[in-house]
Amino acid sequence: MKVVLRSVLLLPKQPFLRSATVSVLGSSPVCKPEFPRSAASTSTVSGSKVKVSEIEQTQLGFLNSSKTDIFLRLQTSVQPSGLSPRDIYRINLPLRLKASRDGVGLVQETIQTKENTPMSINKPDDSFREMRNRFLRFKKEKYLVNLECYKELAQAQAPKFLVISCADSRVCPSYILGFQPGEAFIIRNVANFVPPFENGPCETNAALEFSVNDLQVENILVTGHSCCGGIRALMSMDDEEKSSSFIKNWIKVGKAAKSTTKATASNLSFDQQCKHCEKESINNSLMNLLTYPWVKERVAKGLLSLHGGYYDFVDCTYEKWTLDYLKNIQKQETGGYAIKNREFWS
Repeated sequence: MKVVLRSVLLLPKQPFLRSATVSVLGSSPVCKPEFPRSAASTSTVSGSKVKVSEIEQTQLGFLNSSKTDIFLRLQTSVQPSGLSPRDIYRINLPLRLKASRDGVGLVQETIQTKENTPMSINKPDDSFREMRNRFLRFKKEKYLVNLECYKELAQAQAPKFLVISCADSRVCPSYILGFQPGEAFIIRNVANFVPPFENGPCETNAALEFSVNDLQVENILVTGHSCCGGIRALMSMDDEEKSSSFIKNWIKVGKAAKSTTKATASNLSFDQQCKHCEKESINNSLMNLLTYPWVKERVAKGLLSLHGGYYDFVDCTYEKWTLDYLKNIQKQETGGYAIKNREFWS
């Protein structure tokens, strides 16, 4: 950081410019007044030559705080002819002291600003400041108001719903469907897919196993949404493409839904095909749920129901339906999905 102070000292028939530069190097500020040098580097007084170039260098030190040492260095170089060194010192003294005072003030201001202003890396993010305010409102208006409920939840959870939703930031199921703490166990992944049992272990079916076998949820809701990026990527991807991408390898779970869409909606535009596939993949995930032995067993006993849902956030509508297990057993040979209790919320 550099701050330049300039002042003009007028001598008889000899104006010259004096400039003071304050620089902060690390934690040690230095003040260096500089003078332009004239062609003559010597002066003759009483028959003798007196060298006046760089006649003196003054270093002043003071302690700004208990932890900060500040050194102020004044370096002058003037060549007014016909003056003795004593005259030069007497003439320059007021200016040198003023530069010292100004320099010290600037250094003090710089250090004070440096000490009081946090580095940019430490500045609190506005997003987290707002998040903090939301949390404190939640604590005041919800947590403390329903303290007994939260104390019970601290002991155990017994949700009635397992919700499998997309990880898309626009479709938070608790926000859209109004789930309160303890009401729904939620799994979120790209495109709200449920892989078939034979695909092996993954995060999604690990949470599925826990919620069905340990929490014994009564309903599984697979909910998709409009403008799904995962489905769009699925519809755009070459089926034979081999890739090390985690996303591409994951969305292959929806290949059956893509094939069905291509077979039944090939005459539609690409956007319409994507919307068709968004709903088709929900039913495909419901059928994949039945490949898990412990899910199928509970569904067969009537202890567990499988539901599909589709949220269109363009016009804020929600479509809900239930998989008809018995009819699906009858239709296994012919394929397709049997659903019941279709509802449209708008």
